[in-house]
Amino acid sequence: MSDAATPNGIWSNAQGELDEAAERLHLDDGMHRVLRVPKRELTVRFPVTHDDGRVDVYTGYRVHHNVNLGPASGGIRYVGNLDLDEVRALAMLNTWKAALVQIPFGGAAGGVQVNPRRLSENERQGLTRRYTTEIGILLGPEKDIPSPDVNTGSQTMAWMMDTLSMHQGHTVAASVTGKPMAIGGTRGRRSATARGALRCILAAAGAMDLPLEGARVAIQGFGRVGMTVAEELTAAGAVVVAIADDRVGVTNAGGIDIPRAIEWMREHDAIAGLPGAEACTRAEVLALDCDILVPAGLQGVLTDGNADAVRARIVAEAANGATTAAADAALADRGITVIPDIICTAGGTVLGYFEWVQDMQAFSWTDAEITAQLDRVVDEAMANVQAMASGEDVDLRAAAMMVAVARVAQGTTMRGLYP
Repeated sequence: MSDAATPNGIWSNAQGELDEAAERLHLDDGMHRVLRVPKRELTVRFPVTHDDGRVDVYTGYRVHHNVNLGPASGGIRYVGNLDLDEVRALAMLNTWKAALVQIPFGGAAGGVQVNPRRLSENERQGLTRRYTTEIGILLGPEKDIPSPDVNTGSQTMAWMMDTLSMHQGHTVAASVTGKPMAIGGTRGRRSATARGALRCILAAAGAMDLPLEGARVAIQGFGRVGMTVAEELTAAGAVVVAIADDRVGVTNAGGIDIPRAIEWMREHDAIAGLPGAEACTRAEVLALDCDILVPAGLQGVLTDGNADAVRARIVAEAANGATTAAADAALADRGITVIPDIICTAGGTVLGYFEWVQDMQAFSWTDAEITAQLDRVVDEAMANVQAMASGEDVDLRAAAMMVAVARVAQGTTMRGLYP
């Protein structure tokens, strides 16, 4: 059985990464046990009335992994195959992300088991408001601050914020992040994850003397993150030569027109048929001879079944859990640098923190301030990871985990156990 097919693979992989970091850090056994499981888990089932009068019952989740460094924070996703193990893994991942970039948040994650494409706008709003109400006992600016994730966005966050505010009787802007600018959102939201990924790619490429100018890039996943990664890399001088969505791919050895590709994707909800590009399969995009491969879709894209076909020099995980454990080992054996998700996607986490700070202070920052501070935070985090990798002779994923786990463990130790 391949690792991609292993039951609950994403959760066992997340725990396995912690186990390896704990062993390298010689972590106390008791602390290891504390960090290996979530602090709290909430499963809710709630009815939603559809436009035709039909009532369906949906299942939702919210998990807090660790809150010793600050309030929990993490995304809300709407996907049809969502389960508790996936949410557990994402919550743990968000704990490490926050620690890695040294922001005072703990890790949370949540979502609803639903295919949002089957919902009208009215049904989606009803589902969001009811789900928010059900998990509302956990939420608040000083307890748990949700943010957008797969198939959710600024409108979803606006509904969540309004629902929580109605319960309080006054506006609580800092209760969620990823909101529209008009109701307390922040500048830089659209490009934050991509900007963070760019800074990580620049650092990794610099360490291996790979100029970004003219570097050939393949991108798997062309949603919000994939699109903005393509824009950021193109602006930095790289050439995007292949793009894949969740069905097919397209290539152009001379470079794909990214503004046209984004426009095409928004018009057709698919990359197939993009003018000026040749059709190919998703597998061919992953195996393309290029300098940088950016998985920017869902988790588990690179597995033990296709890792040997990867020919990129750098794999930048712009999606959570893009590479399975077996694939990660296979890529490392071949000398391919993998920039792990907990640092490569941390730009969104940093931006969420910036939004929360601005809302708490009722004060807005400029675009220049946002960009400068984001670059500073991610650059410092990546430098710490690279220093750990060099000092301990481990790859970037192991180094990132060691930095993050050590910080969370230190905070937990200093607070002590209650009672």
